[in-house]
Amino acid sequence: MDPSNVNAQVIDVINQVQTATMSPQVVLTSGAGKAYQSVAQSAAIAVQDAADALRNVSTIATTAAGVAMAQYLATGDEKYAKVLNQAQSMMQGATEDFNRVGTAAASVLKGFPAG
Repeated sequence: MDPSNVNAQVIDVINQVQTATMSPQVVLTSGAGKAYQSVAQSAAIAVQDAADALRNVSTIATTAAGVAMAQYLATGDEKYAKVLNQAQSMMQGATEDFNRVGTAAASVLKGFPAG
């Protein structure tokens, strides 16, 4: 088949599709949208990691508090009461860290252009 014999309507459709998908504005908007999605996904992963860290600290603090309470009740030794305070401080610090990560992730996402 001779390429010069291509139907003009086919050529017009190809040109319209190319314009609709490759115009500078479409490429710019599409690129910005993809960048926003990537930043949003990264922010979500950071928050998930912070939630995992909080959960892990909670497990450690709860275990330590349980052991310390059992020892305190068994012995009456005040050093075990101090462990309870330390476990509580660990949880408070982990909760504050989680809050900071969530706030920072939200701030980054709000400040990023969506496209």
